[in-house]
Amino acid sequence: MIKTIATKPFADQKPGTSGLRKKVPVFQQPHYVENFIQSIFDALEGFKGKTLVIGGDGRYYNREVAQIAIKMAAANGFGRVLVGQNGLLSTPAASCVIRKHKAFGGIVLSASHNPGGPDGDFGIKYNISNGGPAPEKITEAIFARSKVIDRYLIADAPDVALDKIGTSEVAGMRVQVFDSVADYQALMEQLFDFDVIRDMFAGTFRMRFDAMHAATGPYAKAILEKTLGAPEGTVVNGVPLPDFGGHHPDPNLVHAKDLYDLMMSKEAPDFGAASDGDGDRNLIIGRNIFVTPSDSLALLAANAHLAPGYAKGIAGIARSMPTSMAADRVAERLKVKCYETPTGWKFFGNLLDAGLATICGEESAGTGSNHVREKDGLWAVLLWLNILGKRKESVENIVFQHWRDYGRNFYTRHDYEAIDAGQANELMAHLRSFIGKKDVSALGAKILTLSDDFAYHDPVDNSDSKGQGIRFLFKDGSRIIFRLSGTGTEGATLRVYIENYEPDPAKQGGDTQTALADLIQIARNLAEIESRTGRNAPTVIT
Repeated sequence: MIKTIATKPFADQKPGTSGLRKKVPVFQQPHYVENFIQSIFDALEGFKGKTLVIGGDGRYYNREVAQIAIKMAAANGFGRVLVGQNGLLSTPAASCVIRKHKAFGGIVLSASHNPGGPDGDFGIKYNISNGGPAPEKITEAIFARSKVIDRYLIADAPDVALDKIGTSEVAGMRVQVFDSVADYQALMEQLFDFDVIRDMFAGTFRMRFDAMHAATGPYAKAILEKTLGAPEGTVVNGVPLPDFGGHHPDPNLVHAKDLYDLMMSKEAPDFGAASDGDGDRNLIIGRNIFVTPSDSLALLAANAHLAPGYAKGIAGIARSMPTSMAADRVAERLKVKCYETPTGWKFFGNLLDAGLATICGEESAGTGSNHVREKDGLWAVLLWLNILGKRKESVENIVFQHWRDYGRNFYTRHDYEAIDAGQANELMAHLRSFIGKKDVSALGAKILTLSDDFAYHDPVDNSDSKGQGIRFLFKDGSRIIFRLSGTGTEGATLRVYIENYEPDPAKQGGDTQTALADLIQIARNLAEIESRTGRNAPTVIT
């Protein structure tokens, strides 16, 4: 039986760069989830009888929303739903499944790297048929519908047994609960030389993978330990938990400090890695060296040919605008183009679909390729393992050699989290007042060559995206960038990106924060961060 339920709009259902993210109690309001899912369906056309993929990162409220989404898909006319066992499906695996099974699209239940639990965060986003996040024209249509919605459709049916692999029916729609890992692992086996990695583990090589009690745990245990032969216990925190074990599943040096401390100790294994809540981000640490996401992107692009899936070379590289320019130097050497896009993985989709780019990355710990249309944490780890197995060198040696060959981009990101939204907007307006000016006293001796509010013209669909971050570019190749993040659920997060290029190998060592100290101070002075926000230090430094 299909029920039509009367409802009223909520004013706060505007999707951000990665869907709609709010605190769990917000989603638990009567009709809130249903309104947003119905708005998704109402904004789409041509899905009658088609396949929809549903799954999420296993955080608190995941299973309940998965059941709602299944029943609403049935009521709205989908012919089949593919749902990950226990409602679990990493974001890159969701993209893989959508593409492999030629689904119409997918509903991904995740707030990515944000904390979980009853008072934590939750999120819902829609992915289109190429497996990637919905473009802005669709998210805008979803938001427009959410502001006027007056009813939603839902099947009056029992819950689906999500713990059992198999097929059932809801209001005439077929529901298939499937193994969340199988399709994804099969794709990884096509891309990487598993024999080379297996041989490495059969020797003295050891690693630690921290799954952070999040979605990647089952994938990492199946691939690293069961298939590639890494010793049991290589994967830690491998059981997904609704509250991520009380921890924040963000693979950075603050929330993965235990891993960092291990890798800097005398007991360090050869390689350390972590992934986030929904499995799309990664942290890479070698013995005695942290590899920044920007450097990792450049290194993976430069060495991708060592993996079978990329042996013929790459078509191009794409990076988000705030990501360091290290990848640009690799693209120049490879004689391919490096595309600079706004932040948000959806901007890579057209480039990947058109065959213009093969490897993509963001400074926020996201890297991936044309194998799916999402960033992919475990993919990055496996490509690193493939490179290590082929080159038979340490992470530290590989990084240092890369810097000698290409130069080093000293790079850092300072986050000021949960600041007052009004103060944040005023700070950004203050920065915009400097755009186009050459003589800015706060810059000291730095010579400004460009200041702008970054805009992007998509070379594939000719769409334009404006207001994507305020840039200050200097004559010596250094950069300072300011932008407000769209991934939080309260207040605003100011991100400040600081970069300086050093071609001289003799000057490439040392601490990043020390090397960038002058630029860091210029950024604080220019934005008047302390006086405008009351913050005298960042919340997180990466």
